[in-house]
Amino acid sequence: MRMIITKHSHVLTLLDGEEEVLRIPVVTGKNSADKHREGDLATPEGEFFICSRNPESQYHRFLGVSYPNVEDAERGLRDKLITQAEYDQIRDAIAQKRCPPWKTALGGEIGLHGPCPNVTWTHGCIAMSVEQIERLYDLLDIGDEVTILP
Repeated sequence: MRMIITKHSHVLTLLDGEEEVLRIPVVTGKNSADKHREGDLATPEGEFFICSRNPESQYHRFLGVSYPNVEDAERGLRDKLITQAEYDQIRDAIAQKRCPPWKTALGGEIGLHGPCPNVTWTHGCIAMSVEQIERLYDLLDIGDEVTILP
């Protein structure tokens, strides 16, 4: 399975090969820009994968996304937001298909989850109805691809 999230249209499309399995409305970060740092209220853009699963999240279910990816880490290192050691940890985690460190200046703990208190925006995650996150949680596995477009 792989999913494509299009931020401007607030749509998540789940694909099995080239076949569309599911298309659902989602809510994304309050800031429509690409995520650059912790607290910017933006949903990241780029290529990621599902790296964690939490069936008892405060937002019902949570599927963690592998943000920051290597490109985010390269930018963070260049802009002096993270150290070389943090860059190396992110790069190694991505190469090993694990969740990257989520406690850096780049931010983290981005994922798909159930309804959020804000209703029309998140702090950077992708939110949806309880019914839809339950469906996704049952369909997706660690390693499944996630593409987030502007």
